[in-house]
Amino acid sequence: MIHENTKMVDLIHRNYVLITVFSRFGISLGFGDKTIQQVCEEKNINIRFFLEIINSFLDHDYFPQEQLKSFPIKLIVDYLTITHQYYLGKTIPEIEEIISGEKGICYENKEHNYLLNNFFQEYKKELITHITREDELVFPYALQVEECFLQHKSTDTLFEKYGNYSIGHYLQAHDNIEEKLFDLKNIIIKYLPPPKNPELCYQVIVLLFNLEKDMNDHSRIEEKVFVPKVSMMEKVILNKNKK
Repeated sequence: MIHENTKMVDLIHRNYVLITVFSRFGISLGFGDKTIQQVCEEKNINIRFFLEIINSFLDHDYFPQEQLKSFPIKLIVDYLTITHQYYLGKTIPEIEEIISGEKGICYENKEHNYLLNNFFQEYKKELITHITREDELVFPYALQVEECFLQHKSTDTLFEKYGNYSIGHYLQAHDNIEEKLFDLKNIIIKYLPPPKNPELCYQVIVLLFNLEKDMNDHSRIEEKVFVPKVSMMEKVILNKNKK
């Protein structure tokens, strides 16, 4: 378990991938020997939330579902939204540069390069659709629910804007984008011939594995924390309106 007195540099030595998580909280490198508490206080970051995210990222068996539910929806949504921006603004372009760019011709046969690129573009398209639906519909809806819940507002505005939409609709339509990512990895590992440029393919595979783990953690927060919390608030405000 990581605690507030742990030095930030020790976190990176434990798992360098945490650098990407730091960036989502607005934390850059160059923090010297500062502890988590010192950096969070300087950056005005909720230290309890930061610690729960870091600990769940480091240890897959550690998932503080109830603790995370105690945080405001806005805090959770902000983190999820920034993570979306990281996927689309950094991770996906890095993978695309290798698979689709001029420097990224992995295979001798053009048909094999086309197959890989085509599958990747389909995955990218589905990921963008998935993220756009969450950013433009699901997250604003959840924030509106939280506002009604906290301020004891009528649900009239909620119904006017979103009709009969509920967080249950989101969960039913929460497509498993991670499965498609698994298929993309397998195309390279199992089905395509030995690459012309092995090092480029190795880079892609490492990026895909890192993205897959990150997205699994991301989905756990959405399905185990975000959805149950919004659902609970929905039930409370709907019951109040029935009285």
